[in-house]
Amino acid sequence: MHCLLIEDDPVISGHIVQGLQSAGITTTCAGSVAEGLARGRDGDFDSVVLDRLLPDGNGIDLLRSWRRNGPVPPVLMLSALGSVKDRIEGLEAGADDYLAKPFHMAELVARVNAIARRMPVRGGAEMAVRSVGRLRLDPSRHAACFGDGSVELNRKLYSLLANLMLHADRLVTRDMLLEQVWGYSFSPGTNIVESNMSRLRSRLQELNIDPILTRRGEGYTLMSGACR
Repeated sequence: MHCLLIEDDPVISGHIVQGLQSAGITTTCAGSVAEGLARGRDGDFDSVVLDRLLPDGNGIDLLRSWRRNGPVPPVLMLSALGSVKDRIEGLEAGADDYLAKPFHMAELVARVNAIARRMPVRGGAEMAVRSVGRLRLDPSRHAACFGDGSVELNRKLYSLLANLMLHADRLVTRDMLLEQVWGYSFSPGTNIVESNMSRLRSRLQELNIDPILTRRGEGYTLMSGACR
């Protein structure tokens, strides 16, 4: 496994590198937003450990920039800002997990291993389904296509749609989506599913299609009849 660590504090960075490499995780380091962007473009990583506060910017802005430009590896965000509001902001910006400082090294290693196992684009629902009616997935562009139109999706929205398409006309519960898309076996106590589902609906409406039925208190169903 290859991890990109973006952390400006040399003491913390050295501690993390030692812990990750002792666990068999190859680690490449960056100390700023600019260096993180460059390393992210040049490397092939299975996970990213991203500090929230960096000398030339905010890790959240870096993460949002990555997400806008296509799929990126799973991201564990580190921060001394550990309130519920801060964690929600990090998760909704696209982080796969959030760990507050100070932390135990063993927990960080376990979380990095966990998010790396969530990589869905190499063999999950995204690889199992390609179309429902005229609604299609284009993995080369991470896009949803309907008729002659298409919209590009970030990794989470693409995975959400793929899971709904895989179970077309069947109920997909919130817990199922938390596990399949985010890798959580528990509720993180946020509206992360609902907010991302709202974004996915907005993107699909740009294609003049609205196939997702909300079953309040139960989950969601992608209606194949709306994709004809």
